[in-house]
Amino acid sequence: MDEHAALHGASEAMGLALTADAIDRLLGYRDLIAKWNRVYNLTAVQAAGEMRSRHLLDSLSIARFIDRAPVLDVGSGAGLPGIPLAIALPTVPFTLLDTAAKRTRFMTQAVAELGLENVEIVTARIETLDPARLFGLITSRAFSSLPDFVRFTERHLVVGGRLLAMKGQLRDDEMRGVTGAWKVEVHDLDYPDRNGERHAVILSRPAP
Repeated sequence: MDEHAALHGASEAMGLALTADAIDRLLGYRDLIAKWNRVYNLTAVQAAGEMRSRHLLDSLSIARFIDRAPVLDVGSGAGLPGIPLAIALPTVPFTLLDTAAKRTRFMTQAVAELGLENVEIVTARIETLDPARLFGLITSRAFSSLPDFVRFTERHLVVGGRLLAMKGQLRDDEMRGVTGAWKVEVHDLDYPDRNGERHAVILSRPAP
């Protein structure tokens, strides 16, 4: 089975109806990571098949929860999960935030080469992001802890907005660290060739 067919089959197994163009862009994005990784050390994952599962499919596993816009992805790194989601959901506007210029340079180049018109790249810390910019959904794949994720991002949510943190194994102490009126939902994330536990932790709170 070729790579296009493998990714198409995996996305269908996840309930995603991706176009042939989206599949091509996802594979093109993976190839760009591999190319830039030689110099910029963007990810420890090297093998193409492993990148498909641990980067592309892992990112796409939360597509079903992208029900608000615009979306802010905090600590995007190489553009994960934001760029795969932006490819799969071309009508949803995404802002990808990272502190490291080398990573945002890569993301800017990837967005240009892939022709993604629904993505903005910002080099900044979440603490210094313009507080007037509000988002319907804020995601993160690599934030340090849930309490810190809430503390640094909640001011950037619209009323009725939600936070979504991608996590591996969940720790009770981390979950208990989320205080206040937040409602916490935990969803298992499943996809072909998944490596270990993966969860989406979704946080919402009633409007004041």
